[in-house]
Amino acid sequence: EVQLVESGGGLVQPGASLRLSCAASGFTFSSSAMSWVRQAPGKGLEWVSRIFRDSSNTYYTDSVKGRFTISTDNAKNTMYLQMNSLKPEDTAVYYCVKDWDPAGRGVDYWGKGTLVTVSS
Repeated sequence: EVQLVESGGGLVQPGASLRLSCAASGFTFSSSAMSWVRQAPGKGLEWVSRIFRDSSNTYYTDSVKGRFTISTDNAKNTMYLQMNSLKPEDTAVYYCVKDWDPAGRGVDYWGKGTLVTVSS
């Protein structure tokens, strides 16, 4: 059974940092493209960052470039999102998302999400 369990969310002040983790199990972690997707209150889904396993290329949405870093630890089957210089507009539920292949051609599983609130 595929499981994606996010952790690391919380309430922080603007300018602070957080590191989100996604513990993965039930599939070959190193063979699936992985993503972080967020949903701000009252808004739609936004693809924040993605890592492709066929090339190790990464993707970041423009609003987080230079502030967020996606990484994976294949030995621990864990994906991370290091978030620095957080802004109130980063407030959202962050989901860990798995693709069915290394090239990122389709999503097949989602985690339940972790809430990040950036507020003074």
